Formats: sequence, C-alpha cells, structure tokens
Amino acid sequence: MDHIQSEEHQSGFDSPSTNPPKEKVYAGFWMRLWANLIDLLVIGSLYRILIYPTFRWFDLPLSDESIFSLKAILTAVIFYGYFLLMTRFFGQTLGKMVLAIKVVTKDLDDRLNWSTLFFREVIGRFISIKILAIGYLIAAFTSEKRALHDIFADTRVIHTKK
Repeated sequence: MDHIQSEEHQSGFDSPSTNPPKEKVYAGFWMRLWANLIDLLVIGSLYRILIYPTFRWFDLPLSDESIFSLKAILTAVIFYGYFLLMTRFFGQTLGKMVLAIKVVTKDLDDRLNWSTLFFREVIGRFISIKILAIGYLIAAFTSEKRALHDIFADTRVIHTKK
C-alpha cells in the first residue's frame, strides 16, 4: 500500500491542497490598450443603437455639444455604466474577455464591491481621461501594470489564461 502511495506522489497526483498556488501575471499596457479599444467600439455601437434612434424619434438635436446637454449626459451614462456593470457582474468587459484579462482586488480576489468599482470605473476613469489619458499611460511604468484608476481603487488587471 505504501508502494502505491509513493508512486502516486511521484507521478504528480498530489492532492490540490499540496499544489502551490498559480502565479498571477499582470496585464500590461498594450494588452489593456487593445481591450479598451474593443470596449470603445462596443460603447460606440451601443451609443449609435440607443441614442441616435431615440433622438430622431423624439426630434431632439444631435448637434448640441454642451457638457450638460441630454446627449452628453446619456453618452456618459452609457460609457461609465458599461464599464461599471460589466466589471461588477463579469469581472471584465467584452474587450477584456476577448483578450483573457480581468480586474481583481489587491488580494487577487474576483469579488469586487460597488464602492471599489465606483472609484475605479467612474471617478478613476473620469480623472484619467481629463488629464490627457496620462492616467492610462501610467500602467506602462508601474511594477504591477496599474493605471491611475487601479491605484485609486487598489485593483489589478491579470491574465486569466496562460
């Protein structure tokens, strides 16, 4: 019997509790940039599917470019709502799904709470965009590949597959 146990141990059939945890690999700047570009295509499509027909139906002007116009407010709701809801319910947006990366907490936990997500996806993204997208560029220079919105919310973006 001891002979069988030692063969199993040598052949790599260890119990899951004795296997070392898999190391997480942080998603770099370029991977995140491509994911973001895919997300912008999705958001642009949602905008054109939802906003244009609605504005035309109610004969509302699409040319109003003021920051407090109905068009600007609805655009912001779609933009931030997309990132907030996709990350809350899936841990990743469609762009991140395509590239097999996801958002996790500092402890590499998949469960992100609403306050963390609000700071990351709404406040952090807003500030990152307003400072000429430098908040996104920071990910290229930090050790854990964290952008400004990750720093605000203490999150990381990792690869889900090797």
